[in-house]
Amino acid sequence: MSLSAVLLAAGSSPTPTPSESPTVTVPSLQDAQESATNAASWVEQNWSTWLAIGLRVLLILVVAAVLRVVVQRSITKLIDRMNRTVESVDGTTLGGLLVNHERRAQRSQAIGSVLRSVASFLILGTAALMVLGTFEINLAPLLASAGVAGVAIGFGARNLVTDFLSGVFMILEDQYGVGDQIDAGVASGEVIEVGLRVTKLRGDNGEIWYVRNGEVKRIGNLSQGWATAGVDVTVKAAEDLDRVKATLDEVAEKMSKEEPWNELLWSPIEVLGLDSVLLDSMVVRVSAKTMPGKSLSVERELRWRVKRAFDAADIRIVGGATATAEEDLADPTASVAAPSVFANADSPQVAATTPIAQPRATPAK
Repeated sequence: MSLSAVLLAAGSSPTPTPSESPTVTVPSLQDAQESATNAASWVEQNWSTWLAIGLRVLLILVVAAVLRVVVQRSITKLIDRMNRTVESVDGTTLGGLLVNHERRAQRSQAIGSVLRSVASFLILGTAALMVLGTFEINLAPLLASAGVAGVAIGFGARNLVTDFLSGVFMILEDQYGVGDQIDAGVASGEVIEVGLRVTKLRGDNGEIWYVRNGEVKRIGNLSQGWATAGVDVTVKAAEDLDRVKATLDEVAEKMSKEEPWNELLWSPIEVLGLDSVLLDSMVVRVSAKTMPGKSLSVERELRWRVKRAFDAADIRIVGGATATAEEDLADPTASVAAPSVFANADSPQVAATTPIAQPRATPAK
């Protein structure tokens, strides 16, 4: 091809300009029909898989919901049965002291709430994992991440887990409740709030103690069952024991019939006998079972009545186990004479009592 022909061909072709836009291809009706046919065929090929996955997910959710309801109802019936078992001992004296309706209701609500929450978490968590597996999602990385996170949280919050587990077992075993007077070792007082992690106590001076359940190693409950009021009466060894016992029996009988002590005393006041015998004194032990938390009040009143009765019966109460009466003590300085100023020859008093010497007469020359 000659050079002129090439130049002619190049000059005949249009030169593109920057302002010229590209042409847009408009799909035809045939292309739209073809796309719709492909989509319909894809749906037709996969609808059975989708239906199977949907039915499987629905079945998992239905089974999880039914199982959750059944488990929660079973827990509720179990707690109600436990309450009925406890109510069977309400007719006895000791059973009435150990349990009461409000205490059982609080304990049942706490136990039921914890068990239902744990059951719901396990059932719904398992159902969620099964649903994810139905969609063919790889759960291995998720479970591995959850395991690592659980280990990290366990190391970081081990004290929190310990407190929580201790609170759960404390409630399950009914170790103490609101209104009980307890000695937790680290603190003592009246329980004003019970939680799964912290127990709140009101101290004797009005202070509030927040005690973590995981730190409690022992619990002394002073409000369950009954308390013991004990009074030690120390008298002189020369007193008549029969007379002392008769006076104490009279005080005990009179106090047991008067209000409000007849309600606080849950057993007769007993004179247990001699607790100790020493050379110059002896201790008589008096004891009684009282309402929980009322032993100190009973002891104070009993001491008051015993002192007044002994004064009326002319029975001397000794202040201590080895104390003696004041009149029996001899004064060690009674036989010692008071010091005299005349014992010192150089004292001013001795000089003042020295006779004045008469002047000697001079002989005559």
